[in-house]
Amino acid sequence: MEAAGLEWLLGPMRRLASWGAAAAMVFGGVVPYVPQYRDIRRTQNAEGFSTYVCLVLLVANILRILFWFGRRFESPLLWQSIIMIITMLLMLKLCTEVRVSNDLNIKRRSFSDFDLNYFWHWSKFTDYVQCVLTFTGVTGYITYLWLDSSLFVETLGFLAVFTEAMLGVPQLYRNYQNRSTEGMSVKMVLMWTSGDTFKTVYFILNQAPLQFSICGLLQVFVDMAILLQVYLYSSYPQKPTSHTTHPASTKAL
Repeated sequence: MEAAGLEWLLGPMRRLASWGAAAAMVFGGVVPYVPQYRDIRRTQNAEGFSTYVCLVLLVANILRILFWFGRRFESPLLWQSIIMIITMLLMLKLCTEVRVSNDLNIKRRSFSDFDLNYFWHWSKFTDYVQCVLTFTGVTGYITYLWLDSSLFVETLGFLAVFTEAMLGVPQLYRNYQNRSTEGMSVKMVLMWTSGDTFKTVYFILNQAPLQFSICGLLQVFVDMAILLQVYLYSSYPQKPTSHTTHPASTKAL
């Protein structure tokens, strides 16, 4: 009787914990970008944030959604990708508006120019949307043709999580170029680290595809490297090295 009563109590608690973990997976990934979004909006300066972070996450999550059609994984991971894509588009919209408003004399660039020198350095948010839609259409069509190939599906899954694991690399390189982490939200990186750690543990405990767990660990290591930069550049300030770039890259990288 006592065991039955205990089970009656533990059952709802397990379900509640499961729902909480699922909700954390769906929305936890976007939380780190809230302080960065607010900082950019408040200062009207997007130089400290690399928009290539948005590119990496857009590519990774589009590929993950396509991977889902070939190998169904847990729904929270699918919804996480959808929410993340929306969030990255919002970040891009803000960064583009701020950059253009601060550089009124810069030459306008668009996606339709097909100039690789200015890839991801366009002047309008709609250009980024066109690029994302083009990438989605092409990769979606290829996936449709090769969906019956298990090798293709597994490769697609690996590319999705490996691309996401490289999330912090653009910011890592940006900080190295500047010899500073000024303008980057440290709260964002701390949330990256805690979120990626939670996510990796979630992958392992829920027996997600092996690619997810391996690349999750890699992502945690990159986050820790950025935190090491925060410590080094704050404790031992360095003079930025001069390097030649085209006008747009200094703002949009």
